[in-house]
Amino acid sequence: MGNGDIRVRGLAARAGGWSARHRWAAVGIWVLFVALAMGLGSAAGRVDVKDSDQLKGETHTAARIVEDAGIDEPASETVLLQARGGGLKATDPEFRDAVDAVVRAVEGTGRVTEVTSPYETKTISKDGRSALVQFDMRGESDTAGERIEPVLEAVEGVQQDHESLRIEEIGGASMMKTFDDAFGDDFEKAEYSAVPVALGILLIAFGALVAALLPVLLAITAIMATMGLMGVVSHVMPMSDTANSVMLLVGLAVGVDYCLFYLRREREEREAGRDAQTALRIAAATSGRAIVVSGVTVCVAMAGMLFTGLAEFEAMGLASLMVVAVAMVGSVTVLPALLSLLGERVEKGRLPFLGRRRRSGGRQESRFWTAVLRRVLAKPVVAVVVAAGALLAISAPALGMKTQQLTLDQEFGDSLPIVQTYNRLNDAFPGGSEPAEVIVKARDINAPEVKSALADFRDRAISSGASRGPVEIKLHDAQNVAFVYVPLVGGSDQDKAGASLDTLRDEVRPATLGKVDGVEAPITGQVAGSKDFNDQLAGAVVPVFAFVVVFAFVLMLLSFRSLTIAITSIVLNLLSVGAAYGILVAVFQHGWGASLVGAEGVGAIITWLPLFLFVILFGLSMDYHVFVVSRIREARLRGLATKDAIRHGVVTTAGVVTSAAVIMVAVFAIFGTLSMQSMKQMGVGLAAAVLIDATIIRGVLLPAVMALLGERNWYLPKWLHRLPDLTHDETPQAVAAPAARDDEGEPLKV
Repeated sequence: MGNGDIRVRGLAARAGGWSARHRWAAVGIWVLFVALAMGLGSAAGRVDVKDSDQLKGETHTAARIVEDAGIDEPASETVLLQARGGGLKATDPEFRDAVDAVVRAVEGTGRVTEVTSPYETKTISKDGRSALVQFDMRGESDTAGERIEPVLEAVEGVQQDHESLRIEEIGGASMMKTFDDAFGDDFEKAEYSAVPVALGILLIAFGALVAALLPVLLAITAIMATMGLMGVVSHVMPMSDTANSVMLLVGLAVGVDYCLFYLRREREEREAGRDAQTALRIAAATSGRAIVVSGVTVCVAMAGMLFTGLAEFEAMGLASLMVVAVAMVGSVTVLPALLSLLGERVEKGRLPFLGRRRRSGGRQESRFWTAVLRRVLAKPVVAVVVAAGALLAISAPALGMKTQQLTLDQEFGDSLPIVQTYNRLNDAFPGGSEPAEVIVKARDINAPEVKSALADFRDRAISSGASRGPVEIKLHDAQNVAFVYVPLVGGSDQDKAGASLDTLRDEVRPATLGKVDGVEAPITGQVAGSKDFNDQLAGAVVPVFAFVVVFAFVLMLLSFRSLTIAITSIVLNLLSVGAAYGILVAVFQHGWGASLVGAEGVGAIITWLPLFLFVILFGLSMDYHVFVVSRIREARLRGLATKDAIRHGVVTTAGVVTSAAVIMVAVFAIFGTLSMQSMKQMGVGLAAAVLIDATIIRGVLLPAVMALLGERNWYLPKWLHRLPDLTHDETPQAVAAPAARDDEGEPLKV
């Protein structure tokens, strides 16, 4: 093919062509867009999800009552006094002296209020060896962790004077401070270390500093623009810190991937002898189109989170969708402009020890994958049976998946002293560390019938077996609201505590507070929040799965005009997700090989992760799939036999897919190094799935299945021929070459 002026159709090709011709304008528009988005976002500020909007159901109702009443719940703290060994009881003078010393010490800090003695509140354990001093922190609960240090020091001083007792503090403020001290910088370190890790891998992949910097630069600017847009959009749909972290992860992953696909193709065409203008045109029509198809598919997958009805998921979904869209637009507009501006200078900063890796004809083929493909295509049936069998075996543990909100000891293990305090408190006072909270709203909270119902509720909560007490009632007379704190039998055992919650909701409440007209009494708390979250998430699973799968199928069908390609795309992606689920359950639920990743078998997967993983992985998997299948289809259009086209498509994309996968695995693995088990689960699940997807799925199963299907890969029933044709972004090579024909001499319709 020559280097003449060849016209190609399609959005990506036209965008790339315009940007290459008006390169300074394209770069200027992009810089202006990023600056404008950041400026608007900074001016607007970010609105975060309110507690009352986090969940539906009783948890939402309780939060709304508290919010409407204008009650700011203080951060509550508890000091556990417990005899070491045997003998000493709460009634002994030495124990009483220690209790009095704790009360005086915390009151003396001036930071607390509502200090109560266990002898007043009856918070003494059944065996008489443990007691609780309780109090609230002054000021806003959100910042209580910043003011707790003097109180902790005061309690520590009492501990030093009473060595026969174990005196430990736990509560919202002390846990906040402990976590901030231990893990406060974890996320920032993970997020900031992701960029140099990606840059290092790109340096190895390209061997040149400028070429490696381009994808990272585009990803970072896409993330910056999206952060600004999140501030503007948050006034319509509130955002969150979690959504911001997920956006950074997804933005870096897809931003680098898209630029990598484009840049490698442009480089390959130049090494094949094309001039810079033609190489850019080919990259725009091929990799550019694959980026657009992939980006739209990923956006659709992320949009699935909007159907959960959970504010946190909706924020994550919208933030991820926006960053993918911005990265996609940047990759097909400003990147061609930058490549046109740089020309040969894209090779500047070459690392001498890596050498200039040119291959004959400019065709970059992987020796490893060439060898693998030779065996896979020689015996595709064996390859399908072995690869699919292995993935199904890996997926098998997922059938027994158990999801729940992780308790403190599950989340952090025994790595923190406060976790040991949490366990000791739960052993002595089951459910005392995370009681159920009944938010009672009445027309007159001091009305005789309301007071009688509250007292009856307290008595029945204990007599029903749901709680062992003590049940505490706090009245807010001015707002006509009462808070009832009920320690649940079962403590940190979520299943048993959940059964106790059901007893309160289904039996105790209807028989007491439920009989008083005009009284609302939603039950909230950690256990209730976990249950409501699970119930709502369970109801969202089918709609989200159906939305993502159906729309991904339709997009594949329209983009490749092949029913076969659309079906195999969905099946292979589901296999990839299933394998990730299986690994998660095996490692984190059963503990098989958990020590290899610095994790623990905690007996459950955190509730939000399965749906989150499905959406993220289904979207990201399409990156590789669209890129590889597009290259196969391109080769088939040039007249290669299907098996030869498969070999060509896989081996010529192996390098870029491997580089992209290594970056994703490395970035996700960073989150697997964090101390929180939920973050480890997310990091390991994402890293394992991407690794499986880029190797077993794209390198073995996809080519084997396509080889078995042969010409049926391009099958489209006649009744579907009226569908819109989105396959018009052909390569200049395909347009310039004679139309490929089948064995009967008819033009090939791929």
